[in-house]
Amino acid sequence: MALTGGEIRLDRGHEGRVAYLTLDHGKYNIITWETRQVMADRFAEIDADDEIKVVVVQGAGEHFSSGGDIAGFMEVDPIDFTDLGQNVTAPARSPKPVITAVDGYCFGVGLELALSTDIRVATKRAEFALPEMRLGMIPGSGGTQRLARLIGLSRAKYHVMTASRINAQQAGDWGLVANVVQDRAALDAEVERIVGVLLGFSPLAARTAKEVLDKGVDAPLYSGIELERKAYSMLRSSNDFAEGVAAFTEKRAPKFQGR
Repeated sequence: MALTGGEIRLDRGHEGRVAYLTLDHGKYNIITWETRQVMADRFAEIDADDEIKVVVVQGAGEHFSSGGDIAGFMEVDPIDFTDLGQNVTAPARSPKPVITAVDGYCFGVGLELALSTDIRVATKRAEFALPEMRLGMIPGSGGTQRLARLIGLSRAKYHVMTASRINAQQAGDWGLVANVVQDRAALDAEVERIVGVLLGFSPLAARTAKEVLDKGVDAPLYSGIELERKAYSMLRSSNDFAEGVAAFTEKRAPKFQGR
């Protein structure tokens, strides 16, 4: 049955400048095949809206997401799996900074969704896992590749191949998440703090930084540095850079326009 889109709520805050995407599909926020497409549709809407500067992805209730709808996936035509991961990993292609707030379970495709975002913050009770091996399967939406790049090949092999959980402390120590906080209230507060920081920066610089980091990390060092240099040169001629310098000199808050 096709879903209405309510399983991923889209709300706006900070005078429309922040999009809050909330997984809201049962107690464990199961991600169905249809939910994947809803995620892509939500990000298409967000990416086309110049007023939105920052995106927050979170889960309603006690858990971010326990993963995919296993039984439902068995009903999907195999040809449809050729584009697996293109929808749920839409945050990686978004030009805007995307923050994930993780509380409780973050498993399977839920973790793959989180891995495709830019900044992850978690509570102490958060747990992370790619448990697909238990089903005779492997992660199929970027989980193996993104996890290995974040926590290292040896750790990723262990946790993928044994389907073991990663606790919040490990996630913080290994760089899987940027910050670990006490509870959900602290999680919301930390996310809002980061949102406030990002809103104070140039949207053009934020988009450029994300692109340079994402594309440079897999390139040889000299190629990454060249990419950075050219991006720096491009920003040097932007109105936002001129405004930032003027604001610094005049000891006032900058008014960036994203140009």
